[in-house]
Formats: sequence, structure tokens, C-alpha cells
Amino acid sequence: GGGGLCRRAISKHGAPGGRRLKLIINHNPRRGEWAEAVFAARAAEHGLAVSKPMGDSGSFDCVVGRPGKFVAVQVKCTMAQSVNSNGYICSVSHNNQRYRAGAFDFLAAYVIPEDAWYIVPAELTRGLRTVCLSSGDAGKYREYIEAWHLLQEAPDGRGGARE
Repeated sequence: GGGGLCRRAISKHGAPGGRRLKLIINHNPRRGEWAEAVFAARAAEHGLAVSKPMGDSGSFDCVVGRPGKFVAVQVKCTMAQSVNSNGYICSVSHNNQRYRAGAFDFLAAYVIPEDAWYIVPAELTRGLRTVCLSSGDAGKYREYIEAWHLLQEAPDGRGGARE
């Protein structure tokens, strides 16, 4: 199946020799749906409850938390390597439009080739169309790599949780 929609890639984490073979979905909307599913699975591994709103017209992809306290998360993924650095370019816009302030609380950006999630507070991406995600020393967002604790803390009333 898949009708040529996938290609193989190797990430640096996982199976034998620290490498995991996986499929990369070439169809952008399907890749986005896949990234949301991967996010939900990864969040569950960290003990986080994830809910998905019905429809795709909202300004966020899912909610993390519990009734009465939750944070809105916008999920993005990238495999677009930056020409000017050793990072990856990730879009933080929708249909080439910047998100409005308050549209979501956290950006969860999956760098597919690195098999790494960046959990970034929304205020750090406000007004931007793209961010460069790099685990190197100069990476502006490197402190947010696998920062699942930000989502774990947020539903307790810290980190932008909503009531």
C-alpha cells in the first residue's frame, strides 16, 4: 500500500546499532497526520493525556492535560535541512499565514531525521513563519529538545495552562 507515498530513512535512535529504519511519508497532509499520531504516542509514553478536537479548522492540533486544566499544542514536523546551518527548517505558519497570539500554548515540532521532538512555548515562535531547529551548540531552541516536562508541568497550572 501507500502508492509510492513513502520512502525509507534512518534515524539515529532506535534499533540495532542505535539506528531505526522507518518510512517517511512524502505527502505533506498525510505526513502531518502521521506526526500528530506520533506526538500522541510519545506524549502517552510520558504519562500525558492527549485529546484531539473534531475537525481541522482550529488553531491547534490537540489538547494535553485534564478537564479544567489543559494546554493547546500545535504539532509540526520537518525533514527540510537548512542550507545555512546544520539544523532543520520548520514552518510555524498555516497556509503561509502566521498564527495569531494565543492560537496555541506550545509548538511540538518533530525533526524526523533526528527522531527528536522540540516542545517550545508558543511565545518564542510568535510572529515567525519558520524556526531553525538544531541540536548543535548554536541551536536557539536546543533546550527544548524532548522537553516533555513543560507539558507535564503545564496542566498543574504552570507554563500557560488554561482553566
